[in-house]
Amino acid sequence: MSTETPSRRTRLPRSVTRSGRARAVAGVTALFLPLAAMVGLAAPAEAAASATATYTKKSDWGSGFEGQWTVKNTGTTTLSSWTVEWDFPTGTKVTSAWDATVTNSANHWTAKNLGWNGTLAPGASISFGFNGAGTGAPSGCKLNGAACDGSTQPGDNAPSAPGKPTASDVTNTSVKLTWAAATDDKGIKNYDVLRDGVKVATTTGLTHTDTGLTAGTDYGYTVVARDTADQTGPASASTAVRTTGGGGGENPGGGKINLGYFTNWGPYTVKNLVTSGSASKITHINYAFGNVQNGKCTVGDAYADYEKSFTADQSVDGKADVWDQPLRGHFNQLRKLKAQYPHIKVLWSFGGWTWSGGFGQAVQNPTAFAQSCYDLVEDPRWADVFDGIDLDWEYPNACGLTCDTSGPASIKNMMQAMRAKFGANNLITAAITADGSNGGKLDAADYGGAAQYIDWYDVMTYDYFGTWAAQGPTAPHSPLTSYPGIPAQGFNSADAIAKLKAKGVPGSKLLLGIGFYGRGWTGVTQSAPGGTATGPAAGVEPGNQYYKVLKTTCPATGTIAGTAYAHCGSDWWSYDTPATVTTKMAWAKSQGLGGAFFWEFNGDTVDGELVKAISNGLK
Repeated sequence: MSTETPSRRTRLPRSVTRSGRARAVAGVTALFLPLAAMVGLAAPAEAAASATATYTKKSDWGSGFEGQWTVKNTGTTTLSSWTVEWDFPTGTKVTSAWDATVTNSANHWTAKNLGWNGTLAPGASISFGFNGAGTGAPSGCKLNGAACDGSTQPGDNAPSAPGKPTASDVTNTSVKLTWAAATDDKGIKNYDVLRDGVKVATTTGLTHTDTGLTAGTDYGYTVVARDTADQTGPASASTAVRTTGGGGGENPGGGKINLGYFTNWGPYTVKNLVTSGSASKITHINYAFGNVQNGKCTVGDAYADYEKSFTADQSVDGKADVWDQPLRGHFNQLRKLKAQYPHIKVLWSFGGWTWSGGFGQAVQNPTAFAQSCYDLVEDPRWADVFDGIDLDWEYPNACGLTCDTSGPASIKNMMQAMRAKFGANNLITAAITADGSNGGKLDAADYGGAAQYIDWYDVMTYDYFGTWAAQGPTAPHSPLTSYPGIPAQGFNSADAIAKLKAKGVPGSKLLLGIGFYGRGWTGVTQSAPGGTATGPAAGVEPGNQYYKVLKTTCPATGTIAGTAYAHCGSDWWSYDTPATVTTKMAWAKSQGLGGAFFWEFNGDTVDGELVKAISNGLK
């Protein structure tokens, strides 16, 4: 593989820039709408108490966060002073504060008003903020000694989330569910069992058998606890169950994997998966990207991931986000998508071209790294969204954007730690090099040894050739096979797959990569591959353009090595079309591969013709 920046990576810095801008805009909006922009620990209630306090995490940059409390006078008389108290778990603390005097005794924190902001008229509110370190959330909030939500039962907190249900005894029409107990300061009264978001049972025990189901059908189950004060807590993580039997209904890919990357920085939304028809054709989504920093998995873009509000016309279910819902952003849209298409599994992908540099440090302590990734992916706010983790390390013990020297065993050690932490019920995958040359990147790390711990490899069989060789020779960036005159031996899909199989990786654990974009040069006079050029052709980036654009602006004029190329004017492009995708899927099936994956949804047409070609080709 080329060590120059491929398309799937060069767009990543835009997400970083955009994220910073978006968070700044969100912060300005909150200054004008301080209450409407917040997610509180408890919604303010009409109660005897004269004030409420609500908390929101304004931003999160992995190693720290910005928090904000808002105190509101809900009574009928002026409030002359206020004191907010809360507890942080060990490891989380306030590092600096503004608009309040903040002190602590161990993990108990107290904030008092300053001289100028202690007086609040009826209906008035005041906010103070702080920077913090750690990942914990505040609990046990009190305002002037009373409950922060204005209730008359100080200290009566809502129950915790029960444990994720475990499914057993699955039949054509029933399933047994078992879960770990929730906790509550007043005691648990009972549990509601929800199937696809609808309550189907209430029980005082920790198990329930759901009956009357349809054979061969996907269902999603969560459990909600209720305490003796009739307060309900957050839902457990969701468990997907498919009943036995059946045989009807669509099976995308005929049992093969059809996985697409969804990027958090592009104009493409989760709803586009529905309107394009792609949602019914895919089996898995890799959500890109989370970052790898200081030996840990961290959030890549908090605003896009879980803070951004979507309007009704942008939302999967046609319902707009509201200010007090606990989760927004793409994560919430993915949750809605899975409710409508329960066959889809979602993995959170970490790394990528730009953010692979952190893996070298992370693998120095793979157990701690795996723990950090598990804690983030299984965060209760979005644990039901994700079915596993994808690690996109480019490249172990080799050079990509940066060079790594962690050794051949690094990839195996990392995947072993991931499986030990995530267990058998989570998916663990990795996007890897497709350099099939002798002594190339596939020979630099123990991909065969790591394979025993993963579910599959996404083999990046694209970006073999491109305008990092600005003067050419022109060559298809995603050749299926070698061909006479290919600029580098081993730079094709067939050689990469053969090498991985020779290293002991089963074909069923290999997915063939498809790029939904083209690579192109300008200043080219020769129609066939192998011509000279003067530089990259104009595109969404120099030398790169989406398939949805190229299919009309520069239609294919020929095929070579199982992929298409086009010569229009002085430009020369190579890219895959529905016809070449069909050819590649037939080859993937003949090789016993697990299926295919692609980078990325935004490159496809509005009716998802490349996604459909993959799905149809795998059947």
